[in-house]
Amino acid sequence: MKGRKWDARTRTAIVLEGLKGKPVTAICQDSHISQAQYDWWRDHFLSNASTAFEVTQQTKREARLQHENARLKKLVGELTLELKQSNEEVWP
Repeated sequence: MKGRKWDARTRTAIVLEGLKGKPVTAICQDSHISQAQYDWWRDHFLSNASTAFEVTQQTKREARLQHENARLKKLVGELTLELKQSNEEVWP
């Protein structure tokens, strides 16, 4: 049988049900997953939980990159215009 693909939101919701106290056997039956699959998802979720509060750093990084991208696009535009003008002077 081919395995299913579970998106991150669905896996998170399933794991959170267990962390909130719902019996894991009921979660596994409802979701049609094995206990081992649930355990792996839970362990992975908990080992990466510390990154949940790093959103502000990522947002600052993205803003910095977007600013740098805009600056470089402006520079490329200016250089393109300069090159076009110099070519028009050479080739009337």
